Amino acid sequence: MEPVRKTDNFRDNNKQISPLSQAKLPPQAIDMEEAVLGAMLIDKRGINAAIEILKSEYFYRVEHQLIYEVMVELFNDSQPIDILTVSNKLRKNGDLEKVGGDYYLIGLTQKVSSSAHTEFHARVVQEKYILRQLIEISANIIEKAYDDTSDIFELLNESESEIFRITDGSLKSSYESSGELVRQAIEHVKRMSEQEGMSGVPSGFTQVDKVTSGWQNSDLIILAARPGMGKTAFVLSMAKNITVNYKIPVAMFSLEMSSVQLITRLIVSETGISNDKMKKGNLTPAEWTQLYAKVKSLENSPLYIDDTPALNIFDLRAKCRRLVSQHGVKIIIIDYLQLMTTREKGSSGNREQEISTISRSLKAIAKELNVPVIALSQLSRSVETRSASKRPILSDLRESGAIEQDADIVSFIYRPEYYKLDTWDDEHQTSSIGQAELIIAKHRNGALENVRLRFIAEQAKFDNLDTFDGMGANMEIPSGMNDVFDDEKIDYTADPSKAFGMDSQDYPFTPDDDDDDLGF
Repeated sequence: MEPVRKTDNFRDNNKQISPLSQAKLPPQAIDMEEAVLGAMLIDKRGINAAIEILKSEYFYRVEHQLIYEVMVELFNDSQPIDILTVSNKLRKNGDLEKVGGDYYLIGLTQKVSSSAHTEFHARVVQEKYILRQLIEISANIIEKAYDDTSDIFELLNESESEIFRITDGSLKSSYESSGELVRQAIEHVKRMSEQEGMSGVPSGFTQVDKVTSGWQNSDLIILAARPGMGKTAFVLSMAKNITVNYKIPVAMFSLEMSSVQLITRLIVSETGISNDKMKKGNLTPAEWTQLYAKVKSLENSPLYIDDTPALNIFDLRAKCRRLVSQHGVKIIIIDYLQLMTTREKGSSGNREQEISTISRSLKAIAKELNVPVIALSQLSRSVETRSASKRPILSDLRESGAIEQDADIVSFIYRPEYYKLDTWDDEHQTSSIGQAELIIAKHRNGALENVRLRFIAEQAKFDNLDTFDGMGANMEIPSGMNDVFDDEKIDYTADPSKAFGMDSQDYPFTPDDDDDDLGF
């Protein structure tokens, strides 16, 4: 039997194999890049479709980057985009010959007949860029992973941060031109005018929102108070306002209380049933009905609670990224800062330095995710030792001055009732029963203000002080009436009879009568 011989074809194929042909080229879609640029040159609709998706660095070929940059410049200057304007702009920049001259631009327009599929082509170009970025990031991770001097936690954080930038779709460069920033600022002012000054996430407290214009993106807000003053009650009331009334997703990290305890407190606040009754389950049939009716609004609210104890800052950052990416969370609440750690297995460093690291990291999270972060904080005992005013001040922040430095807003909760004081320490000496004050002691981008709120102790709930204006801010609401006020958006001042389920003709007095005529 004759041995099997290699055919000429086999030998020819074998000769064609070379190291270059086996090399892996970066992901790219040159034909798609040409189609996008060509569509932008022939049709305005192609420009609008591409500019919303692409940036110059998304293009693989440098020539295409230069052409696209010129198109973006013309677009921002409200100039027409066609072969002549692009060619002229490239010539002025000294880049026309670099891209292949006018003949190359003409060739681009011949690649497509219309802009019908420009968005699809642009998505492909973006995907190829993302793949190239993933390859680059992965290579850097591999290189640093082999380096014994690399800190594992820093490497994890850096790796996740880079991946998140891609999954979030931000892919932002490290700098922006002043022209672009000016346009962003003007758009921000326009949005504020359309929203009547509410540019951030509303708290649901009218006077607080007037001072802050809502909690602003990338801000770190510190809410500090002594234990038992109502920090958790305040943020829970606010979380309820944001999620139930405005349907804005909120993430809350509770390091002190379990998620079931927090939800129970929210149910108490929403239903008006006392906390003692809820704990014992001693509810009347009417209260059970009220409970099931009211709890529906909480069931459908976009509130996400994480009760991981001793949460470290690295896990927090990872959880926040996922919540923002997957659930569109717009504000993050942490209860509370002093219970956090910087390392999973504790830290051997100074506690003050650890708090400083946590504070800086919280500000970095707020800036990276572009959402407001509200962190609760304890106050030192120096407040209690003062013989004069018990009002907290910035120097009372516990364990670290870095908290004051890193925060955009520092606020305190002060309730005179906590110190057995029945009146406010102002010139009018007004009653402080059932009231609290939110003291904004630092406001990097706004005014300082003291805002008084209503505090309902049996429900651990904060509310607007003027909610019941016209019938007395401190007036006690009869049992069972809370649901009436919550369910119906009625102007009780104009027609108080509606608050008591009566017709106007049956109502025995006018809104101008004294509250004493109500009989309670």
